[in-house]
Amino acid sequence: MDRHNLTMVKEFILLGITSRPELQAPLFMLFLITYMTSLVGNLGMVILTKMDAKLQTPMYFFLRHLALTDLGYSTAVGPKMLVNFVADQNTIPFFFCATQLAFFNLFMCYELFILSVMSYDRYVAICNPLLYTVIMSEQICLTLVVIPYLYTAFVSLIITIKLFNIPFCGYVINHFYCDNLPLISLLCSNTHVVEFLVLFFSALNLIFTLLVVLASYLLIFIAVLKMKSAEGRYKAFSTCGSHLMVVIILYGALLFMYVKPKSSHSFDTDKMASIFYTLVIPMLNPLIYSFRNKDVKHALVRLWKKICSIFP
Repeated sequence: MDRHNLTMVKEFILLGITSRPELQAPLFMLFLITYMTSLVGNLGMVILTKMDAKLQTPMYFFLRHLALTDLGYSTAVGPKMLVNFVADQNTIPFFFCATQLAFFNLFMCYELFILSVMSYDRYVAICNPLLYTVIMSEQICLTLVVIPYLYTAFVSLIITIKLFNIPFCGYVINHFYCDNLPLISLLCSNTHVVEFLVLFFSALNLIFTLLVVLASYLLIFIAVLKMKSAEGRYKAFSTCGSHLMVVIILYGALLFMYVKPKSSHSFDTDKMASIFYTLVIPMLNPLIYSFRNKDVKHALVRLWKKICSIFP
């Protein structure tokens, strides 16, 4: 990065969620509980899918990476936001802001890809059950996880480096974390390229992954309709229920955030949407998969019995 830019702004001030002092303590407790629930739930899902022998399938391999992703972008935002509730001044150093943006972009982008990979996995499981183990081999599963990681890391670095190489004329961020749009609004000039990059990659990633999800579920729906057994149709839908619910919640929040007209954008409504997909969704995902998935519930019971046997 150009050193001249670094001397202009050494730190930013985050305005946070609200400026009302009476709401600081209640919101701190609410978001602390939300983040801790997300932390425990996603760490638990990672440990459970790694340790339990009956969860060593492609579906739970991808679920483990979804949990790691949820853990990643909620941790990129959550701890700093909680500190800001109790700090006298909500400041964030220049390099920490750039790092937060880079990690948030990486994990947020990767969430879309891992959900689309999971929808493809469900398509193969339902539409080609006899070839499932061949199509979703260990090597293929690893490839479907690694390539999106490399791509999203590249996208995140490109946007972050480009944005933080442009001089800032302001240092007050009207948000509770370093996000693309609030930071772009503080740039002095030459914002067209970075605005284009953010818009292009956001649209590309959202549309591509959404098309994969829609195509997978359309084929699943057609295959299920052809099933003669009601029990078979119920089993097919039950294997997709948790994933479909997660997809609807995340894409609904992102479409609300990015597809609405520019004239209707306001930082206050964007903050509410950001709270939902940075803190609430990472908390909901492990809960949805725990309560709606029999395999996960049975694995939790087995793990609990094992713990009880070790510590009677």
